Amino acid sequence: MTSTGFELSREHEEFRASVREFAAAEIAPHAAQWDRDHHFPVDVVRKMGAMGLFGLTAPEEFGGAGEDGDFTSLCVAIEEIGRVDQSMGITLQAGVGLGINPLLTYGTEEQKKQWLPDLVAGERLAGFGLTEPGAGSDAGATRTKAVLDGGEWVLDGSKQFITNSGSEITSLVTVTARTGTREDGRPEISTIMVPAGTPGFTAEKAYDKLGWHASDTHPLSFESCRVPAENLLGQQGRGYAQFLATLDDGRVAISALSVGCIQACLDMSLAYAGERQTFGGPIGRKQGVAFQIADLEVMLHASRMLTYRAAALKDAGAPYREFKQAAAVAKLYSTESAVTATRIATQVFGGYGFMEEYPVARFYRDAKVLEIGEGTSEVQRMLIARGLGLPVE
Repeated sequence: MTSTGFELSREHEEFRASVREFAAAEIAPHAAQWDRDHHFPVDVVRKMGAMGLFGLTAPEEFGGAGEDGDFTSLCVAIEEIGRVDQSMGITLQAGVGLGINPLLTYGTEEQKKQWLPDLVAGERLAGFGLTEPGAGSDAGATRTKAVLDGGEWVLDGSKQFITNSGSEITSLVTVTARTGTREDGRPEISTIMVPAGTPGFTAEKAYDKLGWHASDTHPLSFESCRVPAENLLGQQGRGYAQFLATLDDGRVAISALSVGCIQACLDMSLAYAGERQTFGGPIGRKQGVAFQIADLEVMLHASRMLTYRAAALKDAGAPYREFKQAAAVAKLYSTESAVTATRIATQVFGGYGFMEEYPVARFYRDAKVLEIGEGTSEVQRMLIARGLGLPVE
């Protein structure tokens, strides 16, 4: 598939239609109940896998789409799933961007053959353990340690806010850990794969979150957790650079999830503004309402264009600095627009928007974390400023 970056190809739009049909049939009717029950629907994740959504960036040899897929296709899928349920959208985003892609990019052939087929098929999920209680945006402050003892890494430490890390189909979590000290005195950070069920590795009780109730998110603990030395992912000491590159891709994918959120807000607001009657007519004829919905349309177009331009740069193999800047711009604008869009939609619905029986309330709760995960808005502004040559700290 190919894209100009400004208008998606016919193949991409045909793929969008198929994902939209799937989301409408398999996810939309159940999303509200999953949200109420804090239920992670493993059966639907597997159906997403059977549809090929987890393999859009993977080679055919591991069961992926190969030349028939690309990063833009993944963004289309995330947008359409996120349009009906942000929880399932982030499950797909994290499953590919944080679970599969690090293995694809940095794994050995043996590691790929062992783990990727089940992950690509959606039969299993993988998480990426980066954030800690004292190390979020400041990932260099990682405290989790891994010491090489004979032929094994011994891990001690903790992680928090880790997606897809404790479900019944989680197969492994890739963890950043200190593995030594560099010549400049800074910590050496490496990434190590820890299979689910490894003694000393515990996925603690799932979080009680503001939103994303149907997403699987846990704190993790490691206590004398031993894994084989060959579970090192990539080169020792390159973990910091690896996760930075991983987050760049993830920012565009989160931007796509935000586009789905904005589209949902526009759809709901348009329908309600045409149905709700006040003072003898629909509220949509009032400028106070109509102009806010017009703003949603503007935010949607701008966010979508920024997202798919960044995705096109990724697929075209653009220079890293250009892609990195485009990813930060897309992530910043789209996520902040999504939060604004949910506020507008809630306002359009009035008192009904405050009621959990209406989807706008769920989207309102789900949206806020978009500005936080995969790098906060403050981090994006810092990256953009640095990309412009400013020596900002």
